[in-house]
Amino acid sequence: MAMTSDREFLRHTVATLSYRAAKVLRDAPPALADYKPGPTSRSAVEVLAHMGDLFDWALSMGIGQPKWTSSTPLAWEAECRRFFAAVRAFDDLLASDRPLAYETTRLFQGPVADALTHTGQIALMRRLLDAPVKGESYNRADIQLGRVEAEQTPPDPRFEFD
Repeated sequence: MAMTSDREFLRHTVATLSYRAAKVLRDAPPALADYKPGPTSRSAVEVLAHMGDLFDWALSMGIGQPKWTSSTPLAWEAECRRFFAAVRAFDDLLASDRPLAYETTRLFQGPVADALTHTGQIALMRRLLDAPVKGESYNRADIQLGRVEAEQTPPDPRFEFD
């Protein structure tokens, strides 16, 4: 088995997140954007805006100028575009030869792991709205380094389930 650098593994994690987020965000019902599962919960679009903020933060950490910003959510489609653009910018940094100002483990445990959690929250919100996303044997998904856009290889129906 070939050794994978920490940076490559983090890129694979970001590609995996992109695949899963794209699946959860694709064809979302219009009611999802403003849906809140409870009175003190964030709406789905607020969670998505936070996910974009996480990757803006990851990029700022990676270049050595850490800065947190809480964005005002945009409309759903615009927020989806912003999220994937922020992921792209972070992945571009990881793919470059530029030295990282933070350890890859800290970049993972903070912004990347948090975004994975929030992807699951949006999936749960869809289920609560009776618009679930099919489960999948994700270990068989076509995940590729650098593929971090909303457009992903469609899931293989043989590996999806209700």
